[in-house]
Amino acid sequence: MRAHNAVVTKSVATTTERLPSMHPVLPPLLRLKNIIAPDGPLPVGKSTWWAGVKSGRYPKPVKLGPKTTAWSVDDINDLIARAQRGEVI
Repeated sequence: MRAHNAVVTKSVATTTERLPSMHPVLPPLLRLKNIIAPDGPLPVGKSTWWAGVKSGRYPKPVKLGPKTTAWSVDDINDLIARAQRGEVI
C-alpha cells in the first residue's frame, strides 16, 4: 500500500503545481450595474457608457464569457478619481 500512496501523492502534487499557470488570478472585477446609475457611483446611462468605452473615454472591459463583461476595480477607481477632478463624465 505504501507505494500506491506515494504515486497518488506525487500525482496530486504535480496537478497542484500546474494550477497557477492554468488559472491566472484575475483582479477584483465589477459588473456594469455596479458602475453606472442608478446603483453605481457614475451618473451615466448604459448607452453613454458603451459609447464612452468605444471611444476610449471609459476603461476597456474584461470579457468573462459570451454574455458576461466586467471592469477592473482599479480602472473604475481611477475613472472615479478623474471624474471628481472634472476630467471625465
